[in-house]
Amino acid sequence: MKSFLISTLLACLFNNISTSGPCNSEELCSKCIPKLTSGFNFIKTYKIDGAGGTKDKIEYSYVFTKDTQYFINICTPLTNTDGIIVSLFDSSRNKVATSKVDNKFISGIAYQCNSSGIYYIQYTFDGSISYCGGSVLAFKRK
Repeated sequence: MKSFLISTLLACLFNNISTSGPCNSEELCSKCIPKLTSGFNFIKTYKIDGAGGTKDKIEYSYVFTKDTQYFINICTPLTNTDGIIVSLFDSSRNKVATSKVDNKFISGIAYQCNSSGIYYIQYTFDGSISYCGGSVLAFKRK
């Protein structure tokens, strides 16, 4: 009975986190900018709104330039990445970087671009509670 009560309370808590209102991804994007790694220059923000779990993925594209290092970070309403994964694909749709490594979530990825072209930035959800976040793309030249 005690474990049932604890499970019920935890379920209510998680439901309140995920349904406590609309996703304010714009605010989370703003909070992400100051967290950029030193030496990187801000390019743009990306909203991550999984619509409470109804979206499997969110994807954006951006033209990357050869001999440039890019950094993409994630900010969520929680203190960790909340199961949001950012993956980077080249123009041939080959995955070149991801923020889930050895079943662990990291808050950002760095990628050294070796070939100019369109790259796809994809956000997916793996056990997310809020399905909400913000992300920033930044760069630095060699």
